[in-house]
Amino acid sequence: MEKQRLFSSASPLSYSSNSILSRNSLLLLITLLVILGVFLPWAGSPLFLFSNTNSPSSSFPSKWVDYSLAKATKFVAKNGTLIACTVSYPFFPFLNNWLISVSRQKHQDKVLVIAEDYATLYKVNSKWPGHAVLIPPALDSQTAHSFGSQGFFNLTSRRPEHLLQLLELGYKVMYNDVDMVWLQDPFPYLQGSHDVYFMDDKTAIKPLSHSHDLPPSARNGRTNICSCMIFLRPTNGAKLLMKQWIEELHAQPWSKSNKGNDQPGFNWALGKTAHQVDVYLLSQAAFPTGGVYFWNKTWVEETKGKHVIVHNNYIIGYDNKMKRFQDFGLWLVDDHALESPLGKLD
Repeated sequence: MEKQRLFSSASPLSYSSNSILSRNSLLLLITLLVILGVFLPWAGSPLFLFSNTNSPSSSFPSKWVDYSLAKATKFVAKNGTLIACTVSYPFFPFLNNWLISVSRQKHQDKVLVIAEDYATLYKVNSKWPGHAVLIPPALDSQTAHSFGSQGFFNLTSRRPEHLLQLLELGYKVMYNDVDMVWLQDPFPYLQGSHDVYFMDDKTAIKPLSHSHDLPPSARNGRTNICSCMIFLRPTNGAKLLMKQWIEELHAQPWSKSNKGNDQPGFNWALGKTAHQVDVYLLSQAAFPTGGVYFWNKTWVEETKGKHVIVHNNYIIGYDNKMKRFQDFGLWLVDDHALESPLGKLD
């Protein structure tokens, strides 16, 4: 009888505990399903294999961690020239899109991907061995995703340091952002033997026979040259410009009130070295900014057949950039992934 009373008095508590446990288990299961639904698409990527993309993972060959810039450049350069880009992992689809367009012009073999995180380093080299190198320290991939963020500034502000190292190794370097698409071979447009070649970032239409000199400064005393497509020869002038660019970025670091990027610093550097560096402004018709190519249909029609590299700027947001490429038939990875040396992404 005593046993029966003890069992009876314990039964409501047992039922209540089991009920709470069941609810907690259900909530845990739902949470797990949500997490899997969000992160499962990344399961095939290096980001899923290690949580900290700033550190190398034991899951991958250590040789890529020790792969030096000198070795990488020697491997990819052709006739003393290489094509460089800097990439963090979220922009991998844009890297692949750009590579397809470069491959169509038969220049993919001289591409060097400067990986800003270990995920990019391993992913590129697993599919295309030797074509990616990481210059320490590695950055946080995710914080570099958003334009105007401190992470984005940290990524872009390393650009002149990378380029200076390549010049010091003795190479001619074409730098591209990966939100670009090649429609023709750009190398025939690099006429003469100037130190630095670049494109204007203004939307005002220039005559086809415009000057190739550095454009006049705006009211703030700064030009508006795009830092996203640059060709440099390993000359004292080009090195001087890179060093001045580095100084400008150190003098104007990112802050909440000044959410900058590397381009203003590049333009200040151009102004301060104007009489010491031999510069060449590329044809606007051949190298149009996104504010011209995507906004001015009349101009695009009038200059049809002259476009060489199109830059998808003057728009903010990863998805917005992708959609605009899609709308203009310049998003190539969906139907032409096999033309990329990286192949179809998992």
